[in-house]
Amino acid sequence: MFISRRQALVNTGISLAATTIAGCATYGKPPAAPAATPGTAATPNDAAVTVKAIASTADIPVGSGVIVDDLVITQPTKGRFNGFSAICTHAGCTVAEVVGASINCPCHGSSFNLDGSVANGPANRPLDAKDIVVQGDSIELA
Repeated sequence: MFISRRQALVNTGISLAATTIAGCATYGKPPAAPAATPGTAATPNDAAVTVKAIASTADIPVGSGVIVDDLVITQPTKGRFNGFSAICTHAGCTVAEVVGASINCPCHGSSFNLDGSVANGPANRPLDAKDIVVQGDSIELA
C-alpha cells in the first residue's frame, strides 16, 4: 500500500498532537504520594510532627530583621516577631536586604518598615504577612 507524502505528514501531525496532549495531561498536577515502605505507616499528622525551625530568635536583631529563603522575619521590639513574604508587592521581585529598620527591594527602590508597611514606593501596599510562631528560641511557620 502506498501512502502519499501529504497523508504521511497528516498522520505524523496527528500522532505528535496526541503525544503532546497525553504528556500535558499531568502538567500542573502534584506528584503521586510515595508508597509507604514496609513496616511504616504514613499518618495525616506526620507533617505536624516534622516541623522545622526556620530561624532562631537569636538570629533576628532587635530593631531589624533577616531574610530566610522567601520569608522576612523582623523583631521591631524585643520579643515581638513578624513574618512577611519576601516578594515585593510592587513588581514581584524578591526583597534583597534588611538594613536597620528598612526592608529593601533592589528592583525599583521600594522599601518597607519592620511591620511590613510601605516606607517608600513605588510599592503601594504592605508586604504580605506570613504566620509564624515562636517555640522557645525557635521560629517556625504557623
